[in-house]
Amino acid sequence: MKKGFYTIMAAQFFSSLADNALLVGAIELLKSTNAPSWQVPALAAMFALFYVLLAPLVGAFADAAPKGKVMFYSNSIKVIGCLMMLFSDYTLAAYAIVGLGAAAYSPAKYGILTELLPPSQLVKANGWIEGLTVGSIILGVLLGGQLVGHRLSSILLGFELPFINTGIDTAPEAAIASMIVLYAIAALFNLGIPRTEAPLQPMNRNLLSLVRDFSQCNARLWSDKLGQISLASTTLVWGVSGNMRVIVFPWAAAALGYGTTQASSLAGVVVIGTAVSAVLASATMKLDKATNLIPMGIGMGVLMLGLNFVTNLYVAIPFLVLLGATVGYLVVPMNALLQHRGHNLMGAGRSIAVQNFNEQACVLGLSAFYAALTKFGLSAFGTITIFGLTVAGIMWLIRRWHQNNCVHHSAEVKRLLEIARDDHAH
Repeated sequence: MKKGFYTIMAAQFFSSLADNALLVGAIELLKSTNAPSWQVPALAAMFALFYVLLAPLVGAFADAAPKGKVMFYSNSIKVIGCLMMLFSDYTLAAYAIVGLGAAAYSPAKYGILTELLPPSQLVKANGWIEGLTVGSIILGVLLGGQLVGHRLSSILLGFELPFINTGIDTAPEAAIASMIVLYAIAALFNLGIPRTEAPLQPMNRNLLSLVRDFSQCNARLWSDKLGQISLASTTLVWGVSGNMRVIVFPWAAAALGYGTTQASSLAGVVVIGTAVSAVLASATMKLDKATNLIPMGIGMGVLMLGLNFVTNLYVAIPFLVLLGATVGYLVVPMNALLQHRGHNLMGAGRSIAVQNFNEQACVLGLSAFYAALTKFGLSAFGTITIFGLTVAGIMWLIRRWHQNNCVHHSAEVKRLLEIARDDHAH
């Protein structure tokens, strides 16, 4: 791997670490202010909001500027969101600003991989990035849980700035303030990311043209016989996974009687399996074999239903590890295949923006649905049942879709698989 790849990994680790610790802090902040219960699941929707609204802009921006600078600006926006969360009463709106920074960050983070590395290293690079991201999710959720706990929060609240009254008086506020430091560290690493030789693509300042260009890119990827399958799979898996990070808190409370700090430990357990399987997939899977893993997505949906029968911690831990493992082993090759097709069809930043738009639109739709159901009294068990059946059913449809392509568009599918095989080999 090139030297710049490790700088990207370091920046991604600290940025993702802060994102996930901040989620726990935001959940506890809502609870401590006695916010309506539907606002907790609404956090996922607010984080996804700007991914969807600004998708035509962020992809073009990532292709028009050096990606290291784009990532630096994005982390700066996340700091602004943290400050808003601390010094205003609009927690959901402030969390949406953090989501704005994440939306701008993602096309640059993934897009630079296709500029820096050859296609033969994409699956491996994705495995390391996804494994590191999952590791940062584990540590971030655990860190957030500990920061809102009594022991660490009392230490943080004991710090006083000379002559300044910060107004930070509660555990969740102290946790959120700590995230500013992590985002600053990530921003410093962003400044060390090398400028690649890939030519910049000037950004069209006409909004209608940008929307039209994005719509064409989106249609191009959905019409590609391999791109559509990988895009549908990753969209569904990330859509549900994005909501499961929130659902695990009320589930842990209902099934095991856990509070936020204890539930954050279980949320971290889910992604241990994802991290291990992501690295394993990066070492064993090839681009042209990614679609063979679609049945694993059906199994993931069935496993989710099993959560409703888990009432013991010693059963919950291995079960959650197994559930996470199915996510990692499926997503890494599918993600690499999607990036490969997107890079061949359009600019790297644009293809990632299309991917983010679809995935976050799924997160937004499902979390809005979850928030509405919560408002009307649906339990965590009912939500998990709906999500599990949705994943299993839609992955079965995706499998039939791919089988139909292999029968009715066999020449095109064969040609695209050969391209993927050749690029992976080189």
